[in-house]
Amino acid sequence: MTDKRSLTYKDAGVDTHAGQDLVNRIKGAAKRTARPEMLGGLGGFAAMAEIPAGYRRPVIVTGTDGVGTKLKLAFDHDRHDTVGQDLVAMCVNDILVNGAEPFLFLDYYATGKLDVDTAARVIIGIARACELAGCTLAGGETAEMPGFYQPGEYDLAGFAIGIVEKDEIIDGTKIDTGNVLIGLPSSGPHSNGYSLIRRLLESGGSKPTATILDQLLMPTRIYVKSVRAMLKAVPVHGMVHITGGGFWENVPRMFQRSGLAARIDITRWQWPEVFSFLQQVGNVETREMLATFNCGIGFIICLPADQANKAMDVLRDNGETPLLIGNIVSADTEARAHEIIVA
Repeated sequence: MTDKRSLTYKDAGVDTHAGQDLVNRIKGAAKRTARPEMLGGLGGFAAMAEIPAGYRRPVIVTGTDGVGTKLKLAFDHDRHDTVGQDLVAMCVNDILVNGAEPFLFLDYYATGKLDVDTAARVIIGIARACELAGCTLAGGETAEMPGFYQPGEYDLAGFAIGIVEKDEIIDGTKIDTGNVLIGLPSSGPHSNGYSLIRRLLESGGSKPTATILDQLLMPTRIYVKSVRAMLKAVPVHGMVHITGGGFWENVPRMFQRSGLAARIDITRWQWPEVFSFLQQVGNVETREMLATFNCGIGFIICLPADQANKAMDVLRDNGETPLLIGNIVSADTEARAHEIIVA
């Protein structure tokens, strides 16, 4: 009779010791993000925190997102240190739209076989981005699923929790004609449109230069600190995070009543080189570019015209390069040359 060797979890492809090694590697980075409201440390089954002090009627604001197929470029070019910022930015910028202060962040990292070095690079990047956003990396989950992912690949999901005072929620109900639109520059495509980008790179016959590749992999900007500084100084009626669907899908999300539209002059800013490259290599129409990419504007703020100068001053003081890109008009307004009307 032949003795059968007892199988282990490691034999099935899951190394729990590697997972613990990863936790030990990232503890220091996570600890640097800790806010005073946190109760307990990293590694428990759940994270606990008190509501930040100073709120009278706090409302919890939540958001979740991923990085998408931009990860494929990261895999191909060994760029794992900045995709964590993409993950954090996509979540915290979304909840910022309602005026929320990002407070807690959790991540989910899934792979076929855990490479501790790669995972540590990614999660340390997440922690650095949490510092930029002023929120705590409260915890996360690392899932090792043999046979589910291609070798060397992983997926990411993020979850942000924010707080806003109930009477300071920005929900678009105050938007009216005559309000102006301030645009904040993006750092490139951010984390959107990469299925089209990869298709263009594969079929366009034009290999990107090192500069273009750097722009394609530039991490998504985090607008939290500059925008929250502005919110303390001026009344804001609406905000937009330009993500998947570009201007056509995202801008209307700030309107709470019909009959309004955003008139945006697309000549008010210089499109970054990467977007000109993508448009040329794929012969992509301008309308399609604006329906897919941010084309150089990653965040839009809608506010009364008489507050624009003060808002832009505060934004500049906080490292932004704000641009007046349009205003709110009636939905039946006709676009002039170089304008789009988004309702």
